[in-house]
Amino acid sequence: MNTETAAPEAEPHSPIRNFSVRLSPTPRGARLARLLATEQLRAWGLPLDPARHIVAELAANSATHGRAQGRDFGLTLYVVGGTLRIEVTDTCERLPTAQPPSPDSQSGRGLLLVEALADRWGTAPGLPPRKTVWAEVTVRQAPEPADVRSGATGGLSPKDPGEKEPHQTPPLLPPGGRSHPRG
Repeated sequence: MNTETAAPEAEPHSPIRNFSVRLSPTPRGARLARLLATEQLRAWGLPLDPARHIVAELAANSATHGRAQGRDFGLTLYVVGGTLRIEVTDTCERLPTAQPPSPDSQSGRGLLLVEALADRWGTAPGLPPRKTVWAEVTVRQAPEPADVRSGATGGLSPKDPGEKEPHQTPPLLPPGGRSHPRG
């Protein structure tokens, strides 16, 4: 795990796309996060997988473990240069870690799935009592639409399962976070 302190970076003429929504920390809110992310990825012309699976896991974790009465969780999607970044922010200060559950456990595999699907993932503490869990997926072709609202063509580039990213500062990591490269 690395502590990261980089500010967001973008390529000089690369458009930054983002989508952000606040949802109730309930199973219904987690499902809505996945559905809204799916529609936004479609609007941007990006493949749905693995991003929608990552959103589903992070939103479910937030609704289950980051829940506080009367406080929403946030979902944010960014496309910057060659990276799709998914962030889920909730009201639990405890930073999660990916640990194998016991073999007979019915749950506890969400972050392991995120780790397997994302090129990089990590956590960042926020203003108390908040934290953000993020994941990044490499985009094969940086989208450059004439109208950012209209979507564009592009695709997620599946990585070779054995190919892992070295520890590095991701382009959009909030200050003070932790990074977990795949593998």
